[in-house]
Amino acid sequence: MFKKNVFRAVLGLVCWVCVSLAAQAESVGAAVKIAMIEGLSGPFGNTGEAVFRNLLWAVERVNARGGVTLAAGPGMEAGKHPLLLVRYDSKGQTEEALSVLKSAIDDGARFVMQGNSSAVAAALIDAINKHNAREPGKSVLFLNYAAVDPALTNDKCSYWHFRFDAHADMRMSALMSVLKDDASLKSVYLIGQDYSFGHAVAREAKRQLAVLRPDIGLVGEELHPMGRVKDFLPYASKIKASGAQAVITGNFGNDLTLLIKAAKDVGFEGKFYTFYGNALGAPAAIGEAGVGKVVAVADWLPNVQNAQSEAFYASFRERFPKPADDYVHMRMQLMVQALAQAIDQAGAIDSRAVAAQLERAKVTFGAQTGSMRAQDHQFQQPLVVGVMDKLGSPGVKFDVEGSGYGFRVVKTLAAAQAELPSTCQMQKP
Repeated sequence: MFKKNVFRAVLGLVCWVCVSLAAQAESVGAAVKIAMIEGLSGPFGNTGEAVFRNLLWAVERVNARGGVTLAAGPGMEAGKHPLLLVRYDSKGQTEEALSVLKSAIDDGARFVMQGNSSAVAAALIDAINKHNAREPGKSVLFLNYAAVDPALTNDKCSYWHFRFDAHADMRMSALMSVLKDDASLKSVYLIGQDYSFGHAVAREAKRQLAVLRPDIGLVGEELHPMGRVKDFLPYASKIKASGAQAVITGNFGNDLTLLIKAAKDVGFEGKFYTFYGNALGAPAAIGEAGVGKVVAVADWLPNVQNAQSEAFYASFRERFPKPADDYVHMRMQLMVQALAQAIDQAGAIDSRAVAAQLERAKVTFGAQTGSMRAQDHQFQQPLVVGVMDKLGSPGVKFDVEGSGYGFRVVKTLAAAQAELPSTCQMQKP
């Protein structure tokens, strides 16, 4: 019976994906292909599927208004063309991502989207740089929605890469703007994933703590294998034993959910200052123990309290009504809107022409406005910090994933406040 249920669940997922892809464009031959390269299986498969829903919904909205407008060009007639989002499973592995990148380019995709690993993003940037130099007639643009290692728009910046998420230093600054005002906090523990992003988070946390709150003691620091830890109880026990009053972590997906659950199980009563604690099972895992204690930074939260934002959130929940599918990100909607706008303005899918428009993009959706900084291709947008609370509490009109808990906005930073300088020396082709 178990095997039959698993088979039915998998079959249902496959059928939903097939129908969703088919619904994106009726005339697939004329479509502008976008390759989503993401881990759709493995330990972070749920995160990849959640991203797919966001991107699919954004593409559907572009297509509902007629798609993008192109002038006549190689393989494309003048007029309206739909966007087509095509999934490529990297399994969360760098080598697999590079392999499917080649497949995507061979399939005619000229726009690549990825985000759930800075290590994968760095490898894709390098591969796309080399491909575009080697085959300028088939050059590709990379739109990044979640890989937030600061280096990607600093010393490793690329003309072909555009990041639509705030990078780790920007996110940390937003978190610290709340943490620094907690006068009772005297000790913290740093824990993260052992790769470039986790290292960047730890490095910046220590730097900002030294500047903003030198009185806070660092009582522990730990990096663990990414996506391979099944039992976080030993880590949680060390955190509790350290006497830490708060944890700072950039963990995401199961690495965050399992960490928070383990902390609850060992009776840790401190706060969690997180990059991604507002979704993917984390609120449900900690439950009542997280009220007033789990802090998350984001580009947008459902409880920002304005009519346009609420309408945006309601329309997403109507499109994906299952509580488990309640993982929505404003920046992914802005990213697809910015791409569609740039293609319209270029009148072509040529990557140079689109890049020239994309690096000056300014878009608004759901009362959120963001703009691309040409210097380093780092998107500039407001950031918000929220604290977990019960549904129905003041400022918590919406909960997360049907958990009964949502995030009350306690800090809003305008785009100019969230902006940080860059060391990028962009080399334009």
